This record gives sequence, structure tokens and C-alpha cells, in this order.
Amino acid sequence: MSFECRTIHKLAWELERHEFPFDESKIPLNGIYVLFQNGEEGHQGERIVRVGTHTGENQLRSRLKQHFLNQNKDRSIFRKNIGRALLSQSNDTFLEYWELDLTTSKAKDKYSHLIDLDYQKTIEEKVSSFIECNFSFCMFEVKEKEERLKIESRIISTLSWCEECKPSENWLGSASPKSKIVESGLWLVNELYKTPFNTDDVEQLSKLIKG
Repeated sequence: MSFECRTIHKLAWELERHEFPFDESKIPLNGIYVLFQNGEEGHQGERIVRVGTHTGENQLRSRLKQHFLNQNKDRSIFRKNIGRALLSQSNDTFLEYWELDLTTSKAKDKYSHLIDLDYQKTIEEKVSSFIECNFSFCMFEVKEKEERLKIESRIISTLSWCEECKPSENWLGSASPKSKIVESGLWLVNELYKTPFNTDDVEQLSKLIKG
């Protein structure tokens, strides 16, 4: 998978790079985003640490906001995973409460009284600060939902199978309580180690990205 993974990285490096907070007008309505993290290297350049997309029509901008700007970990598994790693790294017992999902009214009624919401807000702010200081991203347009999901899965699988893409010694994800994140070196738990891209697939991806 090294050749395919290296090619994916090179394609991503050539795309316009964005940081947080980002200019919404430069983001397509539908597409796939690729995330880089400071200090993480692979294939003699910046290592991809996450790939993501969206299922709803015209929701890429909204999805990026949920992950990187809106301080609500229950709307973003990426934010939740960053918080998990930060809390685990510092042996913070609040991790138990960070795991609770308060999305539904039933869950709020059941768990809200157990949680120090002010402290949770503090952790949300730390997550946002960590993202703004350490991550950048690029993206490319893919209009059809089925194609987006297929490409996302294949890219993630290719990254996870690659023997040359390894996290640094100081990578925050290594402190994660999620073994899949630790083992893969990616901020992901789904679509790992499935069907990767082959050489022909990568050529088609290149044509899609470059237009």
C-alpha cells in the first residue's frame, strides 16, 4: 500500500490548505476533507491523520463546523476523540463523564445532573484550542453521496494498511483510550483495514481531484 498511500499524500499536498477558523466561501458544498496535524510526517512530508466526508446533501461546510468550530463533542466524534485523548493523557477522571452523550432529551434528563457542565465547557475550549493550533486541512469536491462514501472508505483503508505512515512519538492519539486510534495512527475508528485503493483507483482519484 506504500505506493498508493504516497500518491494520495502527494495529491493532498498539492491542494489549497486551510486552517481554523476557515473561510466558508472557499469550501465546496459537497466533498471530502483531508486533515493534517503539526509534527506528524509520512512519505517525506506531512502525514494525513484523518479523512472525512458527509452524508447530507450540501453539508460539507456544516460538517467541518461541527468538527472544528462548534463546541459540542456530542455532534462530532472527532472532537470527542480529541477530548478523550487529552483527558486520558492527564489521567483526568472527567473522562468518564466526557463519554456520556447528551444529545437526546432523555439522556439530558438522565445524566445532566451528574456532569460538571462548566468543566465540560473548559474541556471543549481546550479541544477547540488544540484543533486551531495543530490542524490544517484540504478538500476536494465529490458531488454524489455514494461516490463520496466509497472514496472516503478506500482512502482510510489505504492509509491504515500503509507501513510507512506511522505516528510520531509525541502524537496525542497515542494517549487515546480507543485502541483503533492508537494502532492505526489515525483519528478514526471506522473504515480501517478494509478495501484499499489499487494503482488504477489512485489514477482515477487523481483525475477526479485535478479535474
